[in-house]
Amino acid sequence: MPQPAVDSNPVTIGGTATAIFGTMTRKGVSFVSIADRIRNLRKARGISQEEFADQIGVSRQAVSKWESEQSTPDIDKIILISDFFGVTTDYLLKGVEPQPQETRRKPDAVIFSIIGTALNIIGVIAAIWIWYEQRRPLAAAVGLILMTVGCVIFAIGQSVGDSETKAKAKKQFWVMNVWTLPFIPFSMIINVTVRLFLLGRRYIGVLVPSFLFGNPFAIYGLLWLVYVVICVIVDIMIIKSISLIKNKPG
Repeated sequence: MPQPAVDSNPVTIGGTATAIFGTMTRKGVSFVSIADRIRNLRKARGISQEEFADQIGVSRQAVSKWESEQSTPDIDKIILISDFFGVTTDYLLKGVEPQPQETRRKPDAVIFSIIGTALNIIGVIAAIWIWYEQRRPLAAAVGLILMTVGCVIFAIGQSVGDSETKAKAKKQFWVMNVWTLPFIPFSMIINVTVRLFLLGRRYIGVLVPSFLFGNPFAIYGLLWLVYVVICVIVDIMIIKSISLIKNKPG
């Protein structure tokens, strides 16, 4: 009886004709059979050798030879087999599994919140230091510029940050910065109001970014008490609103 045609010549390793391929591992050379991979894929699909042969256009005897390591498929058949089973040709030939693409994790929004808060605090401190060291009106401007940069950094974090960390970042930022952001504007408003309207002085150059000593203690203290009370109330409202969002069903 004539023998069926062989699809390709077997690979010769160590003087013995056999249909196996060598793959490198960290421990050395590991010989893995392409026949085993084809057979395992076929059985996992739950089809017979004849059904598999019909799908890729070869005889059942050819499939039998592949799985018994009597021959190996031609390259065009390797491509057909890989397409049929949904695997790569590298896996069929070398047993190399495709490396999953790592999804790039978005940055932690809390980091942006911390940096923004730090800049806001630095802005307040820098403004106060410049005023009491140099008595220059630009002190308030320096503080406000730094605080603007801090808010921009926080906003960037809310835009590009990981969605799982945005809520925590927002809570941390506003709970802290309810106190820092209004500090310089409120200081300047109090100083101007007290000096100009209550004391009747026309000296307007009191855009001081902090407490201005020399104002009436009762009025000054009352206004700053209002500031503290407002900040506490806003903080409580922020914490409660975030708690309600967390506890909301669904």
